[in-house]
Amino acid sequence: MTDRHHLLVHGETFAAVGDGGDISGVRGGAGFPDGLFVRDGRHLSRWQLTVDGAVPETLSPVADGDTARCILVPRGGRQEPPAYTLFREQAVGDGSFVESLRVTSNLPIPATVRLAITADADFADQFELRSDHRTYTKSGATRSRQVLEHGVEFTYQRGEWRSCTTVSAEPAPDAVEETGTGARRLVWTLELEPHGTAELALRVMARAHGDKRALRVPRSPAALNKQLLALEGDFVEGVPFPTGWPELAAACARGLADLASLQIPAEGLDGEEVRVPAAGAPWFLTLLGRDALLTSLFALPYRPGLAAATLPALAATQAQESGAASVAQPGKIVHEVRHGELAHFGQVPFGRYYGSVDATPLFLVLLGAYAEHSGDTALARRLEPHARAAVGWMLDHGGLTSRGYLVYRADRGGLANQNWKDSPGAICWADGTRASGPVMAAGAQGYAYDALRRTAWLSRTVWGDETYAALLEQAAGDLRDRFQRDFWMPEHSFPALALDGEGRQVDALASDAGHLLWSGLLDKEYGELVGRRLLERDFFSGWGVRTLAAGQPAYHPLSYHRGSVWPHDNALIALGLARYGLHDEARTVAHALVDAATTTGHRLPEVLAGYGRDTHPEPVPYPHACVRESRSATAPLALLTAVGGA
Repeated sequence: MTDRHHLLVHGETFAAVGDGGDISGVRGGAGFPDGLFVRDGRHLSRWQLTVDGAVPETLSPVADGDTARCILVPRGGRQEPPAYTLFREQAVGDGSFVESLRVTSNLPIPATVRLAITADADFADQFELRSDHRTYTKSGATRSRQVLEHGVEFTYQRGEWRSCTTVSAEPAPDAVEETGTGARRLVWTLELEPHGTAELALRVMARAHGDKRALRVPRSPAALNKQLLALEGDFVEGVPFPTGWPELAAACARGLADLASLQIPAEGLDGEEVRVPAAGAPWFLTLLGRDALLTSLFALPYRPGLAAATLPALAATQAQESGAASVAQPGKIVHEVRHGELAHFGQVPFGRYYGSVDATPLFLVLLGAYAEHSGDTALARRLEPHARAAVGWMLDHGGLTSRGYLVYRADRGGLANQNWKDSPGAICWADGTRASGPVMAAGAQGYAYDALRRTAWLSRTVWGDETYAALLEQAAGDLRDRFQRDFWMPEHSFPALALDGEGRQVDALASDAGHLLWSGLLDKEYGELVGRRLLERDFFSGWGVRTLAAGQPAYHPLSYHRGSVWPHDNALIALGLARYGLHDEARTVAHALVDAATTTGHRLPEVLAGYGRDTHPEPVPYPHACVRESRSATAPLALLTAVGGA
């Protein structure tokens, strides 16, 4: 994150607050949004404390944690010690934000303190707050404010869309004042005894559009924190952490605790509610197909329930027909599901957006892996029509039959690249030139190969269809032969990052080759060459394998996908190295990631900068990384699977 904005996360709700607990309504450092958000909408755009008309000074700033705690004092100097001290504590719950504010007098005489909280809710959609600076028309939208007995309610309406934020306080404010900006100022005049204390309890209920639940806001941050700790405890309990490697054990525990806070509701096949992992906070606190699938795969040996929830949730959103704006095609697994105002009105295509070439094969990989690991074949039988439809998409719309590979095309309204490296310039030649035309990304072919093999196993052992199983096995074998013929670059002893629309090898040396080890697509000889190459100095930073090897003109250590280090990418590489018997190399990657986590409280961020450990004794943060990201949270579990406690 940054040193000025701190993230509190609980399910579909998150708050980004400053060092002193305030929300200013401006974009946070490193491009982070500032505010209280629920289901992609900002329900508090301002939450600012003043004492006797002035902003207090931060004595002890908010630190990382599930509860935001800070200590404030009135501004003054050495000759004018603070008359009182303010202890501020905040937490978020499901659709709620709770604050406890305690004011303690430092004077031996009675004192009067005037406290005020200036609150506002602009109900901005997250897409309005992104760094692309796009603007969106909101014809007919209205905002209203209503003073209540114990606070104020902010309401937003646009056609059928309606959302509201209710602020209540105990004791009730002495007054609710207009500010001339739309915000409202809640004011208290507190009489303090000598060295006395007064407390305020502030509760915010954020009701997103369509939410008809009877929401109850806990009375205090401590109550909310107790709920979250219980949830985290359930996730951590029973996982066999390595006793001989305490740093990996701590990273696994931290990741599982973060994963607990990232669970969000989704609908299963029959409309039942399931809890699935959101991709990450702050920008992706929603269901992303690829992210949820990889998270569930990493956690499968330890928390198979994630897969049991994710698979039916994605089957329920599987495309039934084609749609140009959403890039939907029959059988395709969804890439992104959004619930905000702009998605509701079709102003962004992400309500249900299918711009992913790899979510569909990963769905099949997880389904097969779950059935094999858990022995629960009932889910595979239930999802048989969905699995067959997913295979049908890969063969037909996906391009396996017509082009020989899974293919994607840039989507002008959505994503230019639709593999895991989905930033605009991520698929490039070594000189940085972007690939053009229909793209066949290497990693997706590995996923397709594994998907065909695993689905063949399901067909034979669960569905009792030997003919279909043989057909899929033949398709997998043919794909493997084609790939090693078309992608392998003999001059580099390494596979191309992709083939472009003309079938030319996109020659950047990239970490995606490690995904081919994970999926088993490469012959043993080729796999060993690739595995050892990934540990050479241009690839391996000391904190992990770079997305793009240094020394190529396309490389940049602070590029999102062209030189950075991604924990989940490295977790797949470690699993792949172990699969090919390169156990020393797998341990090297695992130790690098665990060392990186140890420097940041055992938490792995979404992505790190690509600077080398030889010149930077601590990992350099990537400036726009999600602080809590589900794939990174489960990456330590994948490392545990790959190398054990070594």
